[in-house]
Amino acid sequence: MFLIFNCFNRRLLVLYAALALSACNTLGPEYQEPQVEWLKKWQPDFYGQLDLEQANADLDLRFWWKLLEDPVLDRLIGIAREKNIDLRIAGLRILESRALLGIAGSSLYPQVQQLDASLSAVESQRRGGNLPSDDQSYIGYQGGFNLGWELDFWGRFKRGIESADANFFNSIANQQNVQILLSSQVAQLYYVYRVTEQRIVIARENANLQKRSFEITEQTYAQGQESELDLQQAKSQYLGTLATIPSLQIALIQTRNALAALLARPPGPIPELTPSDKVLPTISLVVLNDIPASLLMRRPDVRAAAWQVAAQSAQIGIAEADFYPSVSLLGSIGWSGASEDSIPDTGVASVGPGLTWNLFDHGKIANNVRLQDARLQQLIEQYQNSVLSAAREIDDAAIGVVQSLEQSGILTQAVVATERALTLANKRYREGYSDFQRVLDAQRALFVQTEREVINQGDHISSAINLYKALGGGWLDTTIEQAVPIDLHDTMAARSDWGDLLDAALPLNSDEPPPNTSAMQNER
Repeated sequence: MFLIFNCFNRRLLVLYAALALSACNTLGPEYQEPQVEWLKKWQPDFYGQLDLEQANADLDLRFWWKLLEDPVLDRLIGIAREKNIDLRIAGLRILESRALLGIAGSSLYPQVQQLDASLSAVESQRRGGNLPSDDQSYIGYQGGFNLGWELDFWGRFKRGIESADANFFNSIANQQNVQILLSSQVAQLYYVYRVTEQRIVIARENANLQKRSFEITEQTYAQGQESELDLQQAKSQYLGTLATIPSLQIALIQTRNALAALLARPPGPIPELTPSDKVLPTISLVVLNDIPASLLMRRPDVRAAAWQVAAQSAQIGIAEADFYPSVSLLGSIGWSGASEDSIPDTGVASVGPGLTWNLFDHGKIANNVRLQDARLQQLIEQYQNSVLSAAREIDDAAIGVVQSLEQSGILTQAVVATERALTLANKRYREGYSDFQRVLDAQRALFVQTEREVINQGDHISSAINLYKALGGGWLDTTIEQAVPIDLHDTMAARSDWGDLLDAALPLNSDEPPPNTSAMQNER
């Protein structure tokens, strides 16, 4: 038995030598970051609104909403970061990709490890012939261990780890992108709510104003001093303005419910949304802590697209490995015996190479390589499109900020003019210099202009939010405790054995695009 195991150990040395040799062969292309040629010359100034002198100001783009100076908004975004379900799912996907990375890493070790054992009771009977008649019973037992290890001669398993590694970092970038979307969605809904509140106030104020005019015309008509036409026009305008309020109330409740969903709350009142008469903020200059092109390339969704390219690049090497033979080391150790002394114990150990090679695949392997290459090129094009879309979002939001700010000044003057026109129309009507239609026209114009002014203020804030979202603001490096909150952690730990995956720290993900393959492995 000693000689058998000694021989087996010598053959293990051959195994390790083969493993060392296999590390020298890795098929497939090394990952190269896709180049965006036009980005080198793209230096927007946000249509004159970028404050270049303060380009390096102390602005933390991760908390861009602080520029709006609204503590209620700060509180709502904080709650959403703790409770939002989409953000929790994104954190769980990090765990999923981490487990998949562990599965890929296990391929470097023996793939077949099988222990067989059996115990049997045997009874034999011999009758007739020249042998003595006898009954014999004994217990037989045997055990064995089989081992199969495919050597990574062509880098199939190494490329699989690279692909899983890239997908792991992709999941982190996606979680950061959900943070960006969540912050912007909460801010957008919050200010839609505030704008709708103000529109309801404006509608009620104008309805009250028009109601007084209607009551006056009603009295004068009863006295025979006004025509029925003036009465009906005043009534129609008053009721028309009053009719806008229910639709605004519907929009207000729907916006509140959408915001509650982001906070992981059921539909209903949000205590933080107390009525506010605070003036809506204005963004006059865009202050950044870096140039827009650099911020664009650090957007998590752009980096996620690059990680997808890196993951698919490794798939080509995995496919190409099928062109070559699969070399495995196969071994087994077995032992059998019985309780009967006349039956000898037996021990067997064997180890040797095995080779499989699909020589006649009828083009299946070649077409699989082509398939993976086509998918890689698609992802490269999608990456280019992601960068283009990000640049377009930045430019669209920037022009929205500029033009809505310009329009705001015009609308403010228009409101002042309509207020003055209404005052003059009322005065001329009372003095008998103009008819009641001029008063109705002035009231209608005031309602339209004041509502347009508030709507434009909301559009201005929305454009500013979209701009900072497009620049990639609003995400933080995630700790494992933030990605998987304690309640989820405890539930999953009680249900399954996660080892250290639920507690191991997440890597600090760089803002830069994925490195080449060797650097990626070093980062892991």
